[in-house]
This record gives sequence, C-alpha cells and structure tokens, in this order.
Amino acid sequence: MLRKKLLLLFTSILCFASCKNDKNNDLLHESRKDARPNAYYEQYLREISFLEPKEDSLSTAGMVKIPGGSFIMGGNNEQSRENEFPRHEEKITELWVDETEVTNAQFQEFVDATGYVTTAERSFEYGGKKYPPGAMVFDPENPNWWWKFVEGAYWKKPEGPGSNIEGKEDLPVVQVSWFDAMAYAKWAGKRLPTEAEYEYINRGTSRDSTYHWGNKIDSAYQYVNYFQGNFPEYNSKEDGYLKMAPVKSFKPNDYQVYDISGNVWEWCLDTYFPDAYSKLSLREDGYFQEYSRFDQQKVIRGGSYLCSESYCSGYRNSARMSSSPEAGMEHIGFRCVREL
Repeated sequence: MLRKKLLLLFTSILCFASCKNDKNNDLLHESRKDARPNAYYEQYLREISFLEPKEDSLSTAGMVKIPGGSFIMGGNNEQSRENEFPRHEEKITELWVDETEVTNAQFQEFVDATGYVTTAERSFEYGGKKYPPGAMVFDPENPNWWWKFVEGAYWKKPEGPGSNIEGKEDLPVVQVSWFDAMAYAKWAGKRLPTEAEYEYINRGTSRDSTYHWGNKIDSAYQYVNYFQGNFPEYNSKEDGYLKMAPVKSFKPNDYQVYDISGNVWEWCLDTYFPDAYSKLSLREDGYFQEYSRFDQQKVIRGGSYLCSESYCSGYRNSARMSSSPEAGMEHIGFRCVREL
C-alpha cells in the first residue's frame, strides 16, 4: 500500500513521465493547495546559500567559451509543440559552459567536500505522513506506469538497492534534483544555464536547424544518445547504448560542447511556464525566477536516452520539457555555465 501511494504521489509530481505528455498538473495543484510552499523552497535555498565555493571555483578547466550573439528562439519544424511558440529573438552574452554534463566523479568530489545530502536521500512529509528516501526509476515492462518510485534510489544507486556507479565515474550524474544541481553550481562557482542560453548553445552556429547537427535524423546516431526503435518496447541500439553513455561518446556540436542533446535531460535555471514565450516581459535578469509555488515545475532541456524520433524528439534544438524541482529521475542530469 505504501509503495502504491508513493508511486501515485511521485507520478503526480512529474509533468512529463519520460517524454510522455502528462496531464496531472491539475491533480498536483489540488493535492498541494494546503501545503506551505514558501517554507519548502526556502529550506533548500537557505541550505544552498550556506555553501562556500571551492578553492579553484574561478577555473575554466573543462569549459568552453561561447561567443555572444542573437538568435530566433522557438519551434521551427512540424514536430514543434505549442509551448515552443511564439518564435522570438533572444540576445545572449558570451559565457563559459561545461563541455560535458556533470559526471558521477565530479558530483562525488562535491559531496566529499561539502557533505551535501541530495533530496532523494531525504525522507519527506506529505499529507501528514512521512515517506522514505528514494527516487523514480524507469520501468518499460509496465505500460500503465513507466516510472516507479524505488525506495533507496539516489545518485550513487540510480536504479535502487543493488545498483551502483562503480566504474561509471564518467557517466552523467542522475537522480539529482533541481535543488541538488543548484547546490553543485554554487559550490563550483557557476550557475545553471537559462533556458534561452541552453537553446543558443544547443543550436551552435546553425541557428535555424532542427537538430544541432542539421535537419536530418539519418545521421543522429553519430551525434546523440537516443532511443531508436519502438518506444518503449524495443531499442535497436544503433548508437551503441541502451541507457546512458559516458560523456564524450558522441561528436560535439560546432561549439565543441558534448551531449548538449540526448543522453540525459538537463536542468535549467528557469521556472517553467507552458506559455513562457508570450510573457517574456515578466522575466527577471533574463529568466523566470519564481520559486514560491510548490507545484511549479523547472525547465529541463536536451532530451535523453529515452527520447525517440517517433515519440517526443526531445533532442530537437527547440524542445522544452519540465519536472518538479525536488524530483530525482533516472534520466535527468545537468551542466553549468559561468558568465565572463
């Protein structure tokens, strides 16, 4: 019974369930009406504010310098969704970006230095009841619930008890929440990219292409770790991987940034609004900063190894999704940027 309640709770928290269009936002809003959202967010943001940057936090080792410029942001092919419109111009100042997703080894260094405890490692209260630590793991065998809550799953055991990251130091760290990513970024002397920055970096110098390598999907297996086949039943693994790939396993984009599409979704700084492009005047410092709503999602970008061309094509340059900021997922990681 407890496991069933946890599954229902975490499923309602997610807005996409892999690449799936989830319609649980209304349910989530109703279930959280009596929550104390400010206290929840403030707890994590306060902890993050106490973190001190590491000694070499000004180093740009492992980062790529991205030139500033302007581009047209938004959907530009037949797969584009309503939340990718209207198209509009964005101006980006030059910045540094991590050339890869943050790896298990890098996150381990952060945890060793700070003693930080991720959200998936903490128990939580909901509806007056206390639930155990854990996170969401993909279950392709269950057509009704692709995601299941696994007690004891966290970044060191991404699939739950019995799994580990030994020998996987160069895989992207996953089962990390938006708060965990924010904490790492603070310690590293960096920040998460805004949604506009992410799309700008993703597009590279090909400003109007569908994918970062061009407009054709035929050569995608050379550039992106994604799901080839009939999702979720059969993955032909033309790209060589069933799940995550080590960073730098595929060709970079023309900015020499690796896995900016595919492999794992990546957290962005922005609060998610489906109609964000229609309310750009409400942004502060170039992104949506709202933190106070418990049911408010955060933007994720880039797609993952679970995205397929026939199902969601989340690795398109303009594709945008979101997830609850406290949720750990088996296919969400992050990378950081630094302003010059």
